[in-house]
Amino acid sequence: MAMRRNSRLILALDVKDAGTALRLANATREVVDGVKVGWPLTLSAGPQLITRLAAEADVICDFKIADIPPIAGTITAAAFALGAKGVICHGFAGEDSVRACVEAARGDVFVVTEMSHPGGQHFTAPVAEEIAKIAVTAGASGIVAPATRPERVKRLRAVVGDLLILAPGAGAQGGSPSEAIAAGADYVIVGRAITESPDPGKAARGIADEIRAAAKR
Repeated sequence: MAMRRNSRLILALDVKDAGTALRLANATREVVDGVKVGWPLTLSAGPQLITRLAAEADVICDFKIADIPPIAGTITAAAFALGAKGVICHGFAGEDSVRACVEAARGDVFVVTEMSHPGGQHFTAPVAEEIAKIAVTAGASGIVAPATRPERVKRLRAVVGDLLILAPGAGAQGGSPSEAIAAGADYVIVGRAITESPDPGKAARGIADEIRAAAKR
């Protein structure tokens, strides 16, 4: 089954303990369409936390897989066996590695094209469009493009057509959820603006309202 697309907001659980992650997931479960789990939480809380979260929410494993095809496929398969709905891989490893992820997946594979931090402009940005083409030819579900640079989201949308676009970097990194949606993103990924809020549920609802208003324009 495809990931929900109601609020178009994905919560980045960039925290380091299971209790905090579960509390945040519960506080936002009625608002967000899914949660993103990376290596810091997985390594500190254990991979079985993915299964616990997946019982209540759609989970994207942000493992930024970048390895030779056999290893890339093995990591992908392990993430889905734990209950993930999607995984994130890097495209710079090449089409064969991305295709290995796609073939091992039991859900969505998203390919990082251009990272959202300033350093992402040094190496990933110049080749982002070529990486986006790899996502298309390898059969990925979508790409990851920076909410911090909405003009790049718009350009990459022209390359990937109907593929999904996840846009991280909104909130603490300076990106605007509404601008990312207006530029062509399908989902916006937000972490600290929600996780560090005294009322995560309220913060998530506010961002979801902003996204909803932008989508109607």
